[in-house]
Amino acid sequence: MRVLVQRVISARVIVAGEVIGEIVPATQGLLALVGLTHDDDAAKAARMAEKLWRLRILDDEKAAADIDAPILVVSQFTLYGNTSKGRRPTWNAAAPGAIAEPLVDAFCEALRALGAHVQTGAFGADMAVELVNDGPVTVMLEL
Repeated sequence: MRVLVQRVISARVIVAGEVIGEIVPATQGLLALVGLTHDDDAAKAARMAEKLWRLRILDDEKAAADIDAPILVVSQFTLYGNTSKGRRPTWNAAAPGAIAEPLVDAFCEALRALGAHVQTGAFGADMAVELVNDGPVTVMLEL
């Protein structure tokens, strides 16, 4: 499981011209692009949620848990793209939708269980993601 985390001032997801998920935090929030692979499971999703919720990348080395920062979660199978050969990425390492979608949902539910305010994109949709990166700060988490 991989989560590309960006510290943001604001972020939103647009599908077919409609905003379906948006965070406009009082100070800072997180945009979490979530990629899953074949051996990921609900336990790993829960561990990753805990890691993200406690990650100290906000101002004054605070975590989202410390300031109740909102999180926008967007599924992102391309985090498992392989570009080592040729000019076309392969997606073989990315989990298929039937495996990945329930795990993205489990990740979001685990965050909510920890107390996070979570907004989401739409799994498998053609999404436009807009954000104002703060810092910029971008970190890759892996389990």
